[in-house]
Amino acid sequence: MTVRTQPTAQVDETARIGEGTTIWDLAQIREKAELGAGCVIGRGAYVGPGVKIGDNVKLQNYALVYEPAELADGVFVGPAAVLTNDYSPRSVDPEGKLKRGGDWEAVAVRVAEGASLGARSVCVAPVSVGRWALVAAGAVVTRDVPDFALVAGVPARRIGWVGRAGVRLAELAAEPGVWRCPRTGALHDEKDGVLTERR
Repeated sequence: MTVRTQPTAQVDETARIGEGTTIWDLAQIREKAELGAGCVIGRGAYVGPGVKIGDNVKLQNYALVYEPAELADGVFVGPAAVLTNDYSPRSVDPEGKLKRGGDWEAVAVRVAEGASLGARSVCVAPVSVGRWALVAAGAVVTRDVPDFALVAGVPARRIGWVGRAGVRLAELAAEPGVWRCPRTGALHDEKDGVLTERR
Protein backbone atom coordinates (compact mmCIF):
# COMPACT_ATOMS: atom_id res chain seq x y z
CA MET A 1 0.00 0.00 0.00
CA THR A 2 1.10 3.53 -0.64
CA VAL A 3 -0.07 7.05 0.14
CA ARG A 4 -2.28 8.52 -2.57
CA THR A 5 -2.17 12.31 -2.86
CA GLN A 6 -3.99 14.30 -5.52
CA PRO A 7 -1.85 16.88 -7.38
CA THR A 8 -3.76 19.89 -6.01
CA ALA A 9 -3.40 18.81 -2.37
CA GLN A 10 -0.73 20.51 -0.24
CA VAL A 11 1.16 18.19 2.09
CA ASP A 12 4.05 19.67 4.05
CA GLU A 13 7.27 17.67 3.75
CA THR A 14 7.50 17.36 7.54
CA ALA A 15 4.05 15.75 7.86
CA ARG A 16 3.95 12.00 8.52
CA ILE A 17 1.36 10.13 6.49
CA GLY A 18 0.49 6.47 7.14
CA GLU A 19 0.28 3.71 4.54
CA GLY A 20 -2.91 3.51 2.51
CA THR A 21 -4.02 7.06 3.29
CA THR A 22 -5.70 9.06 0.51
CA ILE A 23 -5.56 12.86 0.36
CA TRP A 24 -8.01 14.41 -2.09
CA ASP A 25 -7.98 17.65 -4.11
CA LEU A 26 -7.27 20.97 -2.39
CA ALA A 27 -6.72 19.39 1.04
CA GLN A 28 -3.94 20.92 3.14
CA ILE A 29 -1.83 18.97 5.62
CA ARG A 30 0.40 21.33 7.63
CA GLU A 31 3.85 20.90 9.12
CA LYS A 32 4.50 18.03 11.53
CA ALA A 33 0.92 16.75 11.32
CA GLU A 34 0.68 12.99 11.88
CA LEU A 35 -1.88 10.89 10.02
CA GLY A 36 -2.22 7.16 10.59
CA ALA A 37 -2.77 4.36 8.10
CA GLY A 38 -5.87 4.01 5.96
CA CYS A 39 -7.17 7.56 6.41
CA VAL A 40 -9.31 9.44 3.89
CA ILE A 41 -8.85 13.22 3.77
CA GLY A 42 -11.60 14.82 1.67
CA ARG A 43 -11.52 17.67 -0.80
CA GLY A 44 -10.58 20.99 0.80
CA ALA A 45 -10.05 19.54 4.27
CA TYR A 46 -7.52 21.25 6.54
CA VAL A 47 -5.23 19.58 9.09
CA GLY A 48 -3.27 22.06 11.22
CA PRO A 49 0.38 21.92 12.32
CA GLY A 50 1.13 19.09 14.72
CA VAL A 51 -2.39 17.63 14.65
CA LYS A 52 -2.39 13.93 15.54
CA ILE A 53 -4.76 11.63 13.66
CA GLY A 54 -5.04 7.87 14.20
CA ASP A 55 -5.69 5.03 11.76
CA ASN A 56 -8.80 4.72 9.55
CA VAL A 57 -9.98 8.27 10.18
CA LYS A 58 -12.24 10.00 7.66
CA LEU A 59 -12.26 13.78 7.25
CA GLN A 60 -15.02 14.65 4.81
CA ASN A 61 -14.91 17.56 2.38
CA TYR A 62 -13.96 20.93 3.88
CA ALA A 63 -13.59 19.66 7.44
CA LEU A 64 -11.28 21.96 9.44
CA VAL A 65 -9.11 20.41 12.15
CA TYR A 66 -7.05 23.08 13.92
CA GLU A 67 -4.00 22.37 16.04
CA PRO A 68 -3.43 20.89 18.57
CA ALA A 69 -6.40 18.55 17.95
CA GLU A 70 -6.07 14.81 18.50
CA LEU A 71 -8.26 12.27 16.72
CA ALA A 72 -8.09 8.60 17.73
CA ASP A 73 -8.54 5.57 15.47
CA GLY A 74 -11.76 5.27 13.51
CA VAL A 75 -12.98 8.85 13.98
CA PHE A 76 -15.38 10.33 11.41
CA VAL A 77 -15.50 14.10 10.83
CA GLY A 78 -18.40 15.16 8.61
CA PRO A 79 -18.44 17.70 5.79
CA ALA A 80 -17.57 21.26 6.86
CA ALA A 81 -17.24 20.32 10.54
CA VAL A 82 -14.88 22.54 12.54
CA LEU A 83 -12.61 21.74 15.48
CA THR A 84 -11.57 25.10 16.95
CA ASN A 85 -8.52 25.94 19.06
CA ASP A 86 -9.17 29.32 20.70
CA TYR A 87 -11.85 29.76 23.37
CA SER A 88 -11.59 33.59 23.30
CA PRO A 89 -10.77 34.47 19.69
CA ARG A 90 -9.69 37.99 18.83
CA SER A 91 -7.92 39.37 15.77
CA VAL A 92 -6.29 42.11 17.83
CA ASP A 93 -5.12 42.54 21.42
CA PRO A 94 -6.79 45.06 23.79
CA GLU A 95 -4.54 47.83 22.41
CA GLY A 96 -5.61 47.11 18.83
CA LYS A 97 -2.38 45.41 17.74
CA LEU A 98 -2.76 42.47 15.36
CA LYS A 99 -2.29 39.19 17.23
CA ARG A 100 0.23 36.67 15.92
CA GLY A 101 0.78 32.98 16.63
CA GLY A 102 2.73 33.60 19.82
CA ASP A 103 0.13 35.97 21.26
CA TRP A 104 -2.30 33.27 22.37
CA GLU A 105 -2.31 29.67 23.54
CA ALA A 106 -3.99 27.08 21.35
CA VAL A 107 -6.23 24.59 23.16
CA ALA A 108 -7.23 21.15 21.87
CA VAL A 109 -10.29 19.25 20.79
CA ARG A 110 -9.80 15.54 21.49
CA VAL A 111 -11.98 12.96 19.78
CA ALA A 112 -11.81 9.40 21.09
CA GLU A 113 -11.95 6.08 19.23
CA GLY A 114 -14.84 5.54 16.84
CA ALA A 115 -16.61 8.84 17.55
CA SER A 116 -18.43 10.73 14.77
CA LEU A 117 -18.92 14.46 14.25
CA GLY A 118 -21.86 15.28 11.96
CA ALA A 119 -21.86 17.67 9.03
CA ARG A 120 -21.29 21.32 9.97
CA SER A 121 -20.93 20.52 13.65
CA VAL A 122 -18.52 22.66 15.68
CA CYS A 123 -16.39 21.57 18.64
CA VAL A 124 -15.37 24.61 20.69
CA ALA A 125 -12.02 23.88 22.34
CA PRO A 126 -11.07 22.83 24.91
CA VAL A 127 -13.44 19.86 24.73
CA SER A 128 -13.32 16.06 24.49
CA VAL A 129 -15.68 13.77 22.60
CA GLY A 130 -15.87 10.26 24.09
CA ARG A 131 -15.51 6.82 22.52
CA TRP A 132 -18.16 5.94 19.93
CA ALA A 133 -20.12 9.13 20.67
CA LEU A 134 -22.18 10.78 17.94
CA VAL A 135 -22.44 14.55 17.50
CA ALA A 136 -25.46 15.45 15.38
CA ALA A 137 -25.20 17.58 12.25
CA GLY A 138 -25.08 21.28 13.07
CA ALA A 139 -24.50 20.77 16.80
CA VAL A 140 -22.17 23.06 18.74
CA VAL A 141 -20.19 21.15 21.36
CA THR A 142 -19.13 23.37 24.27
CA ARG A 143 -18.58 20.72 26.97
CA ASP A 144 -17.22 17.20 27.11
CA VAL A 145 -19.29 14.45 25.49
CA PRO A 146 -19.44 11.07 27.32
CA ASP A 147 -18.68 7.74 25.67
CA PHE A 148 -21.58 6.49 23.51
CA ALA A 149 -23.54 9.74 23.94
CA LEU A 150 -25.76 11.11 21.19
CA VAL A 151 -25.68 14.91 21.42
CA ALA A 152 -27.54 17.53 19.39
CA GLY A 153 -28.44 21.22 19.47
CA VAL A 154 -26.84 24.56 20.24
CA PRO A 155 -25.27 24.13 22.68
CA ALA A 156 -25.14 20.36 22.29
CA ARG A 157 -26.94 18.29 24.93
CA ARG A 158 -27.27 14.54 25.32
CA ILE A 159 -30.51 13.28 23.78
CA GLY A 160 -29.77 9.56 23.87
CA TRP A 161 -27.16 6.84 23.54
CA VAL A 162 -25.63 5.13 20.51
CA GLY A 163 -23.63 1.93 20.12
CA ARG A 164 -20.66 1.09 17.94
CA ALA A 165 -22.96 0.83 14.91
CA GLY A 166 -24.00 4.47 15.33
CA VAL A 167 -27.64 3.50 15.87
CA ARG A 168 -29.66 4.94 18.74
CA LEU A 169 -29.93 2.47 21.63
CA ALA A 170 -33.25 1.42 23.17
CA GLU A 171 -33.71 0.94 26.92
CA LEU A 172 -35.09 -2.46 27.88
CA ALA A 173 -38.53 -2.09 29.48
CA ALA A 174 -37.90 -5.11 31.72
CA GLU A 175 -34.46 -3.88 32.81
CA PRO A 176 -34.20 -0.12 33.38
CA GLY A 177 -30.64 1.07 32.88
CA VAL A 178 -29.90 -1.62 30.29
CA TRP A 179 -29.68 -0.43 26.70
CA ARG A 180 -29.69 -2.57 23.54
CA CYS A 181 -28.47 -1.83 20.02
CA PRO A 182 -31.27 -2.71 17.57
CA ARG A 183 -28.74 -3.47 14.85
CA THR A 184 -26.12 -5.58 16.63
CA GLY A 185 -27.95 -6.71 19.77
CA ALA A 186 -25.08 -5.47 21.94
CA LEU A 187 -26.04 -4.57 25.50
CA HIS A 188 -24.88 -1.55 27.49
CA ASP A 189 -25.31 -0.61 31.14
CA GLU A 190 -26.06 2.93 32.32
CA LYS A 191 -25.12 4.06 35.81
CA ASP A 192 -24.90 7.64 37.05
CA GLY A 193 -24.95 9.05 33.51
CA VAL A 194 -22.18 6.77 32.27
CA LEU A 195 -22.76 4.07 29.65
CA THR A 196 -20.51 1.00 29.45
CA GLU A 197 -20.49 -1.95 27.09
CA ARG A 198 -21.22 -5.44 28.35
CA ARG A 199 -18.45 -7.85 27.45
